[in-house]
Order: sequence, then C-alpha cells, then structure tokens
Amino acid sequence: MTTLRDTAELFGSLHRPGSPLLLPNAWDPLSARLVEAAGGPAVATTSAGVAWALGTADGDHIDRDSVLALTRRVVAAVSVPVTADVESGFGATPDEVGVTVDGVLAAGAVGVNIEDVHPDDPSALRDPAEQSERLAAARAAADAAGVPLYVNARVDTYLRSVGAPDGRFADTVARARAYLAAGASGIFVPGVVDVPTVTRLAAEIDGPLNVLAGPGAPPVAEFAAAGVARVSLGSSVAAAAYAVARRAARELFDDGTYAELEGGLAYGDLNALMS
Repeated sequence: MTTLRDTAELFGSLHRPGSPLLLPNAWDPLSARLVEAAGGPAVATTSAGVAWALGTADGDHIDRDSVLALTRRVVAAVSVPVTADVESGFGATPDEVGVTVDGVLAAGAVGVNIEDVHPDDPSALRDPAEQSERLAAARAAADAAGVPLYVNARVDTYLRSVGAPDGRFADTVARARAYLAAGASGIFVPGVVDVPTVTRLAAEIDGPLNVLAGPGAPPVAEFAAAGVARVSLGSSVAAAAYAVARRAARELFDDGTYAELEGGLAYGDLNALMS
C-alpha cells in the first residue's frame, strides 16, 4: 500500500530543473479530476479559487478548517499527489503554522505553499527571520509526522512590487536562501516571467524554482531552458471559468441568447468524472 511518505517522495521527485512540473491549479474536486484526466502527475490547489468557491475573498480571509476540508475532498477525488495552497499558514505564530501542516497531512496532501506577504499589509512582506521561523515550524511538523512534505516557500517581492526595483532581485535571492536554510523544499517567485531574470533566479537559488505563468508569459519550453522546476497557473484557470459564467449571464440578461455556452463540456462527461 502506498503511504503518505511514498506519495510525498513521488511529488518531490517531480520537481526537475529543465523539465518542470506543470500545475494548472484546481479549486474543487471536479477541477482536480479534470487536471488528472488531462495527464497531470499532481494537483495543486489555488488559494484564490478555493476562497472564491467557498464564498470569501483571497488573502487570509478564509479560515483554516474550511481550507483543510476542501483539501481533503480534493485529495479523495484524485489518485495523484496533491499540494495545498495555505496562504501565509493560517496562524499568527510559527506553532500555529505547524498546526496547519498537521491538518494538511491529515487531509492527505503532501505539499504546501506558504507565502511571505504580510496578512495585515498586502504591500509589505514579513521580516525574513520571522518567515524563516514559520517555515521551520512547517518543516518540524512534517518531520515529526515522518513525511517529507514539499514546502514551497513563496517570495512576493516581485508580485507585490516590494522595495526599489533595482534591489528586488537581491532581496528575492536573500529571502530564498534563508527560506531554504529554514527547511523549505523549493522557492516560488510569482510576478516575474521575463526569461533573463528567471534564468538568473534559477542560477542563484540553490533549490527548485517555481514560476507563475499565464497569458503573455513565455511558453513552458523557455522556462524549462531557464532552469525552472515548476510552472503554475495559479488562480487564472478559476478566473477564466468564472469569466464564462459572467459572459453567459450578461448575454442571457442583455440579449436573451446563449452563444457563450457553446463549447462547454458535456454533462455526461463531467458527471462520469465524478462517478
């Protein structure tokens, strides 16, 4: 029987610089099954998509228990490893981050994203030493459970435009090195997609690099050549799905027609995925 430790080791092995793990992030059991059915070797949740689906805003507004319950349902829906986006860890203290990790493991997930944006000020980041303590607590909780949890430490310098532009690269690398030393498995730097910068980040960071892709970003092949080990789509898949819902609603109310519904997946196909 495959153990949680086995699944965690498998998930970790999927992070290969030059041959990145591709993650079109899911937000519920059906979107997770669609990812798996398309050939995904793993499923990652998006905190934004999860929050929206559960009726709240992204950015530390949802509670830990709701996220863990959803994570448990996603894990149960697929046979591939699952990693959960737990925002900044759902806790004011490192110990509380450890409690979150305990819950993630109990839900059957084998990875987490933990971001360093300050929950009280989206334009600021936590002090690197404070964030390192939080990541160390996550690692300690996983070690205590005997599971090599993949801790993907998110550095929001670029995404939040923190600090002077000419110092952003050095700050990102310094944070990444501190986070890896604290027990992170890999580093996630959303908000930067230009290949020269990504290439430099991959060279300077001694751990798997995760980037956030979407419309306008280079193709996967260019990220692979830059040394990236993981490419995520984040909230953009959920946002695209909700865009269809908005267009269909506006068309119905404004024109009384239904063209926006063309190309939808067949009811029977979706229902069969959930059977």
